Amino acid sequence: MPQPDLRAPLRLATTIRPYDWGSVTALPELFGTEPTGQPQAELWMGAHPGAPSTVGGVPLDAVIAADPAAALGPATAGRFGGRLPYLLKVLAVARPLSLQVHPSAEQARAGFAAENARGVPLDARERTYKDDSHKPEMVCALTPFHGLCGFRSPAATAALLDRLGVPGLRPWIETLRGEEPGAALRAVFAQMLDDAAAPLREQVERALLAAAAEPELAPYAEVARACPGDRGVTAALLLHHVDLAPGEALYLGAGVPHAYLGGVGVEIMANSDNVLRCGLTGKHVDVPELMRVVAFTPGEPHRVPAEPGGPGESRYLPPAPEFALARHELAGERAHELPGGVPQIVVCVEGEARLGGLTLRPGESAFLAAEVSSARLEGKGTAYRAAPGA
Repeated sequence: MPQPDLRAPLRLATTIRPYDWGSVTALPELFGTEPTGQPQAELWMGAHPGAPSTVGGVPLDAVIAADPAAALGPATAGRFGGRLPYLLKVLAVARPLSLQVHPSAEQARAGFAAENARGVPLDARERTYKDDSHKPEMVCALTPFHGLCGFRSPAATAALLDRLGVPGLRPWIETLRGEEPGAALRAVFAQMLDDAAAPLREQVERALLAAAAEPELAPYAEVARACPGDRGVTAALLLHHVDLAPGEALYLGAGVPHAYLGGVGVEIMANSDNVLRCGLTGKHVDVPELMRVVAFTPGEPHRVPAEPGGPGESRYLPPAPEFALARHELAGERAHELPGGVPQIVVCVEGEARLGGLTLRPGESAFLAAEVSSARLEGKGTAYRAAPGA
C-alpha cells in the first residue's frame, strides 16, 4: 500500500480491547455506538505492535518505520529510536484492574534481556517483560474516576487495619507501627501476598464487606466484593484510595503499585506493555519479580494539575519525556492553533472536532505527523491531544 501523505492530518482506525474489567455500556454511551453485549475496556490509539492504529489500512507503526524523520521529526525520531514514544487510550473501568506495578527503564532492559536469554517466547502467558521499555502513565478523568495508588504511611494503614477488628491482623499492625517504613511495607506486603495468608484473607474480606458503608473502607470492600479470595484484596489495604473529578489527572511512575477501580478516563503512557501483576487478575502473576520492582516508599499520589494553555486549552505536563496531554474545549467561536513539527494524536470525546479536512466525532481520532507544519482544531465539543513531553 502507498505511504499516506504525512503533510495532512490522517484519520486513524482503532481497536477496542475487550478485557473482562471493561464496561459493557460506558464507551457506547460516550461514543454514541451500539453496545456489543461484551465488555469494552480500552480504545487504543498509537503505534504499539500489540494493536496498532491504521491509516488507510496501513498500521501506524509501519507508516512511521517507512519514514521516521518525516513522521516523528528528526529530534523525536533520534530521541526515541524511530518509534512513536507514547500510547493513547480511553479506558472504561467497570471492575478493578489488576494490582500492578511498572518497571524502571533499567529494570525493563534487564528483565527483557533475561527472559530472552531464557528463551521465553514473547507471546507466552508466563512472559513478564514484553519489551525493553519503561511504562510511566497518566490518567485524566472524563467521568468520576477512582483507584488505588501508592503506599499510604504505615501508621495510617495500621490504624485502618485496626478498625477491621480482625485479631489475626495484629502482627501486621505491630510491624507497621514498629519498624522503619520501607522495611515495614516490604514485610507486610510480602506476607499479604503469601499463600499462607489465605485463611486470614477470608476474615479480612468478611470484615470489609461488613464495613462497606464506612466511606474510608468502602473502596476496599468494593475490591473484596469483585475479587473474592484473591491475594490482592488484603494488599490493596496498603494503598491510598484516590478520587478524580472530571478533568483531574494522576501520574504513575516506576515502582508505584496501583489498580484502577472505576470510571472513564483518557490514559497516556510510554509506548510499552510491561506490567508486573500480583493480584486482582486472572493474568500471569509474578510476585518475586514484582517484589524486586516495587518501590516501598510511602507518599502522596502524584496529581498533575491542569495548566492553562491557549484559550479553551488545558495542559497536563507530567515528568515523563515520552508524553504530554492537552484538553481542548471547543466552543465554535475560535479555532485552536496546534503546533507543528512533532507527532500528535487528537481524539474527540464529546461533540464534534474538525481538524484540517477531517471531522471527528466521539471516539474518532487522527494522527498529525511532524510534517504537518500547523493545524487548526475547531468545532463544538471536547478533544484531547497527545504529544511528546519536554
